[in-house]
Amino acid sequence: MTAVPSSAAAVALRPLPVSACRVAGGFWAGRLAANRAAIPLGHEWLVEAGNLGNLRIAAGEATGAAQGASFRDSDVYKWLEAVAWECARSPDDALLDRLRTLSRTIAAAQCADGYLNSAIQVRGEERYERLWMSHEHYCAGHLMQAAVAAARATGETELLRVATRLADHLAGTFGPGLREETDGHPVVEMALVELYRETGERRYLDLARHFVEARGHGRAGKPGFDPSHYGDPAHYSDRVPVREAETVEGHAVRAVYFAAGATDVAIETGDTGLLDTVRRLYDTMRRQKQHITGAVGSRWDGEAFGEAYELPPDRAYAETCAAIGAMQWAWRLLLATGESLYADQIELLLYNALLPAVSLAEADYFYVNTLHRRTGARGDVQRSPAHGRRPWFNCACCPPNVMRTLAGLPAYLATGTQDGLQVHLYAQSTLTSGDLTVDVDTEYPWDGLVTVTVREAPAREAELALRVPDWAEGATVDDKPVPPGGYARLRRVFRPGDRVLLRMPMPARLMVADDRIDATRGCVAVTRGPLVYAMEQPDQPSGVVLEDVRIDPATAPRPEHRPDLLGGVVVLRAGGALARGPAESPYRPHGQPAPPASPVDITLIPYYAWANRGPHAMRVWIPQLTA
Repeated sequence: MTAVPSSAAAVALRPLPVSACRVAGGFWAGRLAANRAAIPLGHEWLVEAGNLGNLRIAAGEATGAAQGASFRDSDVYKWLEAVAWECARSPDDALLDRLRTLSRTIAAAQCADGYLNSAIQVRGEERYERLWMSHEHYCAGHLMQAAVAAARATGETELLRVATRLADHLAGTFGPGLREETDGHPVVEMALVELYRETGERRYLDLARHFVEARGHGRAGKPGFDPSHYGDPAHYSDRVPVREAETVEGHAVRAVYFAAGATDVAIETGDTGLLDTVRRLYDTMRRQKQHITGAVGSRWDGEAFGEAYELPPDRAYAETCAAIGAMQWAWRLLLATGESLYADQIELLLYNALLPAVSLAEADYFYVNTLHRRTGARGDVQRSPAHGRRPWFNCACCPPNVMRTLAGLPAYLATGTQDGLQVHLYAQSTLTSGDLTVDVDTEYPWDGLVTVTVREAPAREAELALRVPDWAEGATVDDKPVPPGGYARLRRVFRPGDRVLLRMPMPARLMVADDRIDATRGCVAVTRGPLVYAMEQPDQPSGVVLEDVRIDPATAPRPEHRPDLLGGVVVLRAGGALARGPAESPYRPHGQPAPPASPVDITLIPYYAWANRGPHAMRVWIPQLTA
């Protein structure tokens, strides 16, 4: 899943080999252990939901009718990618056997000409007839990503052979002078570039570039008239060509997957104009269409971005897959530019947009990540967060996407250059770039002290770069001030045993939104370090209704370590007031004061940990107490 640019790619930073980043303990060791326990359960759900059955029928290993939508193969491939990265992180014979067995089944299901989509094959449907919704290229893309992961992480190449045969089929079917349609759901662009990087086959890169340039010309959307979002070219990132786009729009997952693929193409072809475009699009998204948690997607209708500053917390869609796609895009821009902004974004998304999607102790997931669950909210559709997290969904894109992202998480920690190591995310870990190896010791995200100890070092000068997050005002490295929003760079001859201390103050901060964001006007959100906090019902005094709570912006929230709560967290204690319950009317004349409020103590928990004690009322944006 993580991009590994070719040796000729125009990048500032290089990913480290899979074996060069090891999480050794602390916060992330617990989260990765929970993910590891979830992966076998994912296989059980793929069996129960029929995803694996479809492939087995297509392979001649079983009989019956295909179940579900035509894009269900993609969930299997994402799960296989999780298996591959997990086997690299911590070898497991049982998981490796699953990968080998399923690879053989997938190979047997593939048609003689390389085509592969089990549901369409079993049903005898026409290939690519409904590409706007069948997502055949999307499934192919996830197969390619799983195949590359398996080859890199485990050395297993059966799936890679399937993927190259399928890519050859696509290259012989689509492109200039051939079929001109594009898939309704991007991802094949990223995948083809990664397959090119793994195999060196140039026509895979050429096809990816074709798909990037072809979108925006009305080739991806539903044919004919449809008044719903399915009839809107923007839903498919197909309204304007990428080079003319001024913002991200439409279906949020499709948009960020497509932009990540366009970034890959720009990197590998040295297309600086295209790279400038995707950087500008990311900046527009960050400034105008991103929730404070980093999540993207404002509308349930079409799972879509809204207009600029349309960011309602209670109706936020904020799909888990969109957060993962935004991380993938930010990672590629980090490699291309070396700018800390993108590492800041990865951290924001990881802690506050991806991590909330998975439960602490069980393998349950959010599809939609709301920023406000009202008291007494009723869940209607299956994916509503009012239900709490769920183990699987009828459209199960999110759970295996979380699995593969967390299994591959160590690769996001650091990068390397010819003479140095850049540390982007802080976790107890061991990191190696060339002949420089360091141990990172920290209680991050609860504490801002990071100790880096050199284990092995070259005899020559080397550079160690430590990211100083944009929120880290007052940070120091070895007691010397360093500015936030960049890298503290130390260049010298390091010796084994040398220590570097990065200290980042972590006061709680009250954040206000731009007044253009109507839904949060008059409210504040609370953050500390990399974490966004939330107020959840179980932590408040008995009888308190969250909608009646007002926070006092004049008093700074106080941190308190709670090892007994939610796996061990730092909570924030804040002062506030409790308004009187609902009035006879929700409206009153201007100038008429609100009824007097009574003091109340407020407790906030990290947003990622909400809904682990049931689907209680919760809010990130809290109304301010006014005079």
